[in-house]
Amino acid sequence: MKNRKLRMGMIGGGSDAFIGAIHRRAALMENGIDLVCGCFSINPEISLSSGREYFVPDNRIYYTWEEMLEKEAALPEGERMDFVTIVTPNRFHYAPAARALELGFNVVLDKPMTFTLEEALSLREKVQQTGLTLALTHVYSGYPAVKEMKRRIAAGVIGKVRRVFVEYTQGWLTKRIELQGGNNAVWRNDPKQAGKGGCVGDIGTHAWHLVEYVTGAKVTEVCADLQRVAEGRPVDDDACAFMHTDQGFTALLQATQIATGEANNIRLRVYGTEGGMEWRQMEPNILIAKWHDRPEEHIRMGNGGDFLTDFTKWNTRTPAGHPEGFIESFANIYRNFALTVRARHAGETPTEEMLDFPNVEDGVRGMQFVETMVQAGYDSEQKWHKWVEK
Repeated sequence: MKNRKLRMGMIGGGSDAFIGAIHRRAALMENGIDLVCGCFSINPEISLSSGREYFVPDNRIYYTWEEMLEKEAALPEGERMDFVTIVTPNRFHYAPAARALELGFNVVLDKPMTFTLEEALSLREKVQQTGLTLALTHVYSGYPAVKEMKRRIAAGVIGKVRRVFVEYTQGWLTKRIELQGGNNAVWRNDPKQAGKGGCVGDIGTHAWHLVEYVTGAKVTEVCADLQRVAEGRPVDDDACAFMHTDQGFTALLQATQIATGEANNIRLRVYGTEGGMEWRQMEPNILIAKWHDRPEEHIRMGNGGDFLTDFTKWNTRTPAGHPEGFIESFANIYRNFALTVRARHAGETPTEEMLDFPNVEDGVRGMQFVETMVQAGYDSEQKWHKWVEK
């Protein structure tokens, strides 16, 4: 691995899928990864046409993920893939990820990590048993401004954290477009494919992860309300939670997909004893610092700024004023994951910067969040629900 690109396989992500294209562009951005094989769809024709579109040789385009993993494992070490990216509906995350780990392949998974909490716990065991690396694409933690917020909070710049607000607001599910077919809303609103949580699993997990990532705190208790606003929808499309943490502060989380007219409006605010910080995904290259005794500051991301931490610069590619966004944040996860895989393969200890990507522990906690939110959100008898660690 030291003197070559890592070889990536992909399960899902055919030409008819949205997120697969994002993963491919992000993985290839640093020129350290090649896409060498894949089972790109459960439809054999789409898998074949997609693979050819991605310039994958016909003999490395597979029609089932089982065939792909077994045949790749049988190839010589100098030819087979090094890791697999799985970008399928939630129901189909666990089985290929578990089998890939058993066969010696590292894994990148879209979130939420699994269909159920039990699957997440099993997958964690397999990662621990094999010593392999699993990355989870909580993409918003990959933005440079979010990383700068994390480091400044850890350094005590805003003092002791007192309160966090996180909002993830979308409007694309205002109407029941899943009934039209032919779109991503179909499986995301089908509990047989997405799992117990609709909105809370799809975007609520991102909001929760931002809270824990930037503060370093762990949620311990949840008081939640889940709603199925669009009439007849079988899963939640609107969620709100008040959360207690092990650092003593409280956090308010709102996630909705029925806010008419909204696109992908994420807003994260952290307030401490000495100041506050705010980040908005719609203006992702600016971190706002707020003070009680002086005007607020707008801190712009970009290489060359001595005011940014080295941790942030590690994840920054362009000078200030040249925006970095969604795909670059995905690319930070892939780059750090790839460097970690390389280091471990060489018997070296990955650096803190390399290890800065969501992992299997984040995946387990994400599923615990979904389970706790669903339990609390529909329980009219009990106000607070403890977050049970497993």
